Amino acid sequence: MTALVLLFFLVAAAAGVGCTTVSYNERGLVIDGERRIILSGSIHYPRSTPEMWPDLIKKAKEGGLDAIETYVFWNGHESHRRQYNFEGNYDVVRFFKEIQNAGMYAILRIGPYICGEWNYGGLPAWLRDIPGMEFRMHNKPFESEMETFTTLIINKMKDAKMFAGQGGPIILAQIENEYGNVMGNLKDHESASEYIHWCADMANKQNVGVPWIMCQQDDDVPHNVVNTCNGFYCHDWFPKRTGIPKIWTENWTGWFKAWDKPDFHRSAEDIAFAVAMFFQKRGTLQNYYMYHGGTNFGRTSGGPYITTSYDYDAPLDEYGNLRQPKYGHLKELHSVLKSMEKILVHGDYVDTSYGDNVMATKFTLGSNSACFIHNKFDNKDVNVTLDGTTHLLPAWSVSILPDCKTVAFNSAKIKTQTSVMVKKPNTGKKLRWSWMPENLRPFMTDERGSFRKNELLEQIVTSTDQSDYLWYRTSLEHKGKARYNLYVNTTGHELYAFVNGELVGQHHSANGDFIFQLDSPVELHHGKNYISLLSATVGLKNYGPLFEKMPAGIVGGPVKLINGAKGTGIDLSHNSWSYKAGLAGEYRQIHLNKPGYLWRSRNGTIPINRPFTWYKTTFQAPAGEDTVVVDLLGLNKGVAWVNGNNLGRYWPSYTAAEMGGCHHCDYRGEFQAEGDGQKCLTGCGEPAQRFYHVPRSFLKAGEPNTLILFEEAGGDPSDVGLRTVAAGAVCASAEVGDAVTLSCGQHGKTMSTVDVASFGVARGQCGAYEGGCESKAAFKAFAAACVGKESCTVQVTSAFAGAGCASGVLTVQATC
Repeated sequence: MTALVLLFFLVAAAAGVGCTTVSYNERGLVIDGERRIILSGSIHYPRSTPEMWPDLIKKAKEGGLDAIETYVFWNGHESHRRQYNFEGNYDVVRFFKEIQNAGMYAILRIGPYICGEWNYGGLPAWLRDIPGMEFRMHNKPFESEMETFTTLIINKMKDAKMFAGQGGPIILAQIENEYGNVMGNLKDHESASEYIHWCADMANKQNVGVPWIMCQQDDDVPHNVVNTCNGFYCHDWFPKRTGIPKIWTENWTGWFKAWDKPDFHRSAEDIAFAVAMFFQKRGTLQNYYMYHGGTNFGRTSGGPYITTSYDYDAPLDEYGNLRQPKYGHLKELHSVLKSMEKILVHGDYVDTSYGDNVMATKFTLGSNSACFIHNKFDNKDVNVTLDGTTHLLPAWSVSILPDCKTVAFNSAKIKTQTSVMVKKPNTGKKLRWSWMPENLRPFMTDERGSFRKNELLEQIVTSTDQSDYLWYRTSLEHKGKARYNLYVNTTGHELYAFVNGELVGQHHSANGDFIFQLDSPVELHHGKNYISLLSATVGLKNYGPLFEKMPAGIVGGPVKLINGAKGTGIDLSHNSWSYKAGLAGEYRQIHLNKPGYLWRSRNGTIPINRPFTWYKTTFQAPAGEDTVVVDLLGLNKGVAWVNGNNLGRYWPSYTAAEMGGCHHCDYRGEFQAEGDGQKCLTGCGEPAQRFYHVPRSFLKAGEPNTLILFEEAGGDPSDVGLRTVAAGAVCASAEVGDAVTLSCGQHGKTMSTVDVASFGVARGQCGAYEGGCESKAAFKAFAAACVGKESCTVQVTSAFAGAGCASGVLTVQATC
């Protein structure tokens, strides 16, 4: 009996090895009985590749993060009903196992509505085919499909033992997403309330063993979830219920980019200010959205008009490189916060006001204290005396004093390096192209469609979003020749019009309401005339109340032929219209470069500025491990593939707007992505996106790689080329007593020269500094320590001033 009892306990103990308990109180998550501060970052698995995941996660951990947060992408996993995809960059279980292998926690945001600037907010378009379907409201069709998918994901995670109670990394799970932002704009408040409570009940009955969260659900909060905050700042937000922790699920590190917009940049100083303020005001878990933004491969970008790049100005750039100084500055902040973890989650706290916008907070635990002091003025520095010591706080900054005596970190003082990333042309011969016309002939009549209808239908429902393209085709008999204007009213986003096989007009909508008109002169001949209209979408709406009902295509029209001279017209809106989704090249899978395709080339010459044209070339993979991008300047709009892998939509002919924020940048004051307060914008008046990521895993070493372009609008590939991305200049500024570390950031990449080592540099930026007092001693020290090295560290001493230079801030610049 004793042996059997002993065996039972041994088996039970083995079964519990590595299992983690997760609960919470008002001061934080409680993991294995210990209150914790959690620093997390969003990395979306489909926006990178499985080969990139370990490195991205490793960099996140080295940056001081405890956890990785990700959405789950329903329409990526189930683009056709009950046909699932969990392969490649949709292998969500593999992604969570990589997080586990790195020794990090995970936050699973199932949604399954996710927003995320993802096509249709992550919801599959086929849902629209189900009778009685109302998205995100209390109705059986939607709730049934939502529960089916949610249960599928949870069971996959359970089978792989990914939840904390099973020994896995997942410590929190999220159901729904930002529903509170739209509830007030929905007419049926009762249905909305019933739906959100149903979501919470459905989630909790899954028995995942970790708390469920709902973000932006400040009103009508179900009792069995923890509501959380999203935004640029969440320090002044508190849960409305007692006993739950203050969690920040999305700290926006930048902003997404649209085809007509410049690049948004949120400064490292401002993000650090926001994070420090959050923890000063009793925050417990904060997540950077995004920590790595990545790429909207294929047709996954939402919007409409969201770019293929989802860089987001995140601490890791689109390609996974460190964005310095943002990455390093936040890493230093994380280290200081972690050193204070116990006192922050257990200590008593006292807030002391020093007048408007200035406050100190002292946390005390036993004989130990830790302090924060913040200055919310955006136009003046202040002196604050704390426990007999006066501290100077720059405007819009937070100082952290782990012992309430010495400032260990100030959010406005960056001591980590700045890296300027450069895109270097690939050495080699100019690319040689062949081409193939898109076969439009089958679509130039109204025959052989999928079906006919005597009305103009909505595009998303008609095509179930299986292609960007939908053909609307009709015909009419006409007596004699006549000139008309073809008038089409459409909800776009693009439109190409053909009459009797000839392209007579093309137009795209401005970013906004996506309603526009095409008005093109046409000539009809005697007899039967064919009108073919090709409507195209550029990502589907992903956010807002009833976003799914925003129409696309030529729904309702009207479509008319107008005779200007006579003032008469022919309304074709209720003609018999033939419908067909997609292009012939899509059905033939030309992007896969199968044998037997007839590519044309006359001694390397190709037609240019020809709409609906396929181009093909081959190239050798650039040597080394640097990021690879393809420069598509000269092209108009289309799609690019490398070795059959879809890089996403390209549109380099679209120019980013000039905006007020393009010519002003100051970290001080609140960051805004919309309205009059925008700042720190770059790329104004330039191509919205010129470079497109080619992950190394898409390439074959030592053999030709194939690049295929589908040029929809007519462009010139002559200057297309491959480039590599690496650090060019690296710079840092420091005061006497600081240690300066410079690094090229990539294995095998070394510094070739030290270019600047001066006090008081007044002009320019990293890579082009000017002025100041050159310090020969500093220059000599940095040259000796850094040239030929991947990284180096030099202590700044008073001896560096000498020779007439006033001590102060030393600026150093080196070239990698």
